[in-house]
Amino acid sequence: MCEQDKISKTDAQWQAQLSPQAYQVCRLKGTEPPGSGQYDQHFEAGQHCCCCCGQALFSSQSKFDAGCGWPSFYQPLAADVVVEKLDTSLGMHRIEVQCYRCAAHLGHVFPDGPVPTGLRYCINSVALTFTAD
Repeated sequence: MCEQDKISKTDAQWQAQLSPQAYQVCRLKGTEPPGSGQYDQHFEAGQHCCCCCGQALFSSQSKFDAGCGWPSFYQPLAADVVVEKLDTSLGMHRIEVQCYRCAAHLGHVFPDGPVPTGLRYCINSVALTFTAD
C-alpha cells in the first residue's frame, strides 16, 4: 500500500457513515463489551474487512477462538494492511492495531496467540465487516 491509498475524512463525515458504536470504537478508540460482537464466534470462510473503508484485513483461515470475547486472528492478510502503535492509555502497555488505509482503531495485538506467529490480534467485531468466500 502507499500513501495515495489512504482515506481521510472529517469527524462529521465518519459520524454520518458509521453507527454510534462503530464511531466510538473506530474513531475514538473505544472497546465493545466482550462477547457482544457478531464475529466473536463466527467461523465462516471469508475475509474480515475494515467497517470504515472496506480494506480486507484478516482471513478466516487465521481466525481462532481465544476465549477472550473478541474475534482473534494470529496474523493479518498482509503486513501492510494494519499499523501497530504503542498504546499506553489506561496505564497499560499495549500495541494498538489500526487499519493502514483509514487509521481506524481495530483493537490490540498480544504475544499470547497460537503457532505459527504466537500473536493474538484481538479485534472489535464492530470494526469489521465480513465477505464470504
